[in-house]
Amino acid sequence: MDSFLDIISSPFLWITLVVLYTIKQGIHFVPQNRGYVIYTMGKYSTTLSAGLNFIIPFLQRIEGDRNLKEQTLEISSQSAITKDNISLEIDGVLFMKVVDAASATNNVTDYKMAVTQLAMTTMRNAIGSLELDECFQNRDGINGKILNAMTEATSPWGVMVTRYEIKDISPPQTIREDMEKQMTAEREKRSVILTAEGVKTSAITEAEGLKQARVLDAEAAKAEEVLAAEASKEAQILEATGKAEAILLVSQADAKALRMVGSIAITPEGKEAVTFKLAQEAIDAHRAIAAESTVVLSDGKTSDNVANTVAQAIAVSSAIKL
Repeated sequence: MDSFLDIISSPFLWITLVVLYTIKQGIHFVPQNRGYVIYTMGKYSTTLSAGLNFIIPFLQRIEGDRNLKEQTLEISSQSAITKDNISLEIDGVLFMKVVDAASATNNVTDYKMAVTQLAMTTMRNAIGSLELDECFQNRDGINGKILNAMTEATSPWGVMVTRYEIKDISPPQTIREDMEKQMTAEREKRSVILTAEGVKTSAITEAEGLKQARVLDAEAAKAEEVLAAEASKEAQILEATGKAEAILLVSQADAKALRMVGSIAITPEGKEAVTFKLAQEAIDAHRAIAAESTVVLSDGKTSDNVANTVAQAIAVSSAIKL
């Protein structure tokens, strides 16, 4: 017991403890993406970066520990009035990061609260400059206005707002019902327009089809007429050619017969044959006339001629038999 008391009361021990505590107070390991703000005797002196750092114990102290990572802040739902006096409930989300730990400590008491309040007021101002329809149709524009305003305002605080997004815009129940009716009417209008356009397109297509069919029918009829005319023409040509050839052949045959009769008729026997032939044809003619009618008219010379012709024919026939 006495030895323990002696150790405790030993000045060397106390000096050792004081030295170790002092060294501990002076050595600091700063994590990655953190910034330690150092005050020297109550005044800002430096910012410790990540890694091993040393400060003067008792004269310097860590006044602020700032997170340098990008952070997300929820902007709670709040009321805002549009340009056309419609009350909306809007909430959003804010993305930010501390770029200067000293400014975030020295220039603002609570940078997170300050950024949140600034986002609320900026959002109300942006909504107040727009009408209800623009608020729903131009969210990107609202986000851009809020981001630009906050970037300039938060610069002295050592904070950079990287992004702002509106999560939800809630109009009053009556406005929501009116909007639903309007959307229903718009959908019905688009449906009617699309139906009308479909009927119009169908009618145009049908008319074009009928037109093309008529054109094709006309072309086919024309082609048939042309083919029929060509066929008739060819038939007429063939018929004319056949008749011409037949007439030519008959003429040639008659000419040949005439030449043969002429060559024989110049002989005495030919002359007698011709006379006999003529006598026979005359007798046949008178016989035919007598057969057709009971009365036969003749001039005075006709009987003589017939008798002479018959007599000559009999004489020729007798001569031929001899």
